[in-house]
Amino acid sequence: MSEPIGFVLYDDSCGFCRRWIPFWETTLRKRGFAIAPLQSDWVVEQLDVSEEGLLFALRLLLANGDQVRGADVYRYVMRRIWWAYPLYILSSLPLLRNVFDWGYRTFANNRYRFSRSCQLPPAIESRCGSPDNKAMHSDARGDIASRR
Repeated sequence: MSEPIGFVLYDDSCGFCRRWIPFWETTLRKRGFAIAPLQSDWVVEQLDVSEEGLLFALRLLLANGDQVRGADVYRYVMRRIWWAYPLYILSSLPLLRNVFDWGYRTFANNRYRFSRSCQLPPAIESRCGSPDNKAMHSDARGDIASRR
C-alpha cells in the first residue's frame, strides 16, 4: 500500500478493540487506511494529548494531520465502503445520528466490561493503560465509576 490517507487509531488495552479493528484491517487497507494502537510511541507523540484524552475515543488521524474522533470515525470510513454506505446515510440522519452517537459512546465507556464479558483479553501491560482498564483488573464487578 502507498502512503495511507489516514490511520484508524484504537485502544490496544481494550480486548474488544484489539480484536475488532485488526479484523477489519484488510477492508480498511483497501480504502487507503492503516491501523495503529493509540498507545504507539509515534501516535502519543503526534497527538500530544493526555493519557486520559488519548484513550477516550477511537480516532482517525488523516495524512494532513486532521483528526476525526468517536462515532465520526465510523461515519468517515463507512462513507468510503460501498456496502456500508447505507449505514453511513442512516447514521447521518438527525434522529439516527443521535442514536448512533449515543450507542458509540455507551459502548466506548463500557468497552472493558464488554471485553471481559466476551473473554477478550487486553494487552499484557499497556503503556497508557486507562483508568477503566486498571479498575477492571482490580474490581471483581468491573465497576468503572472512577472515570465519571
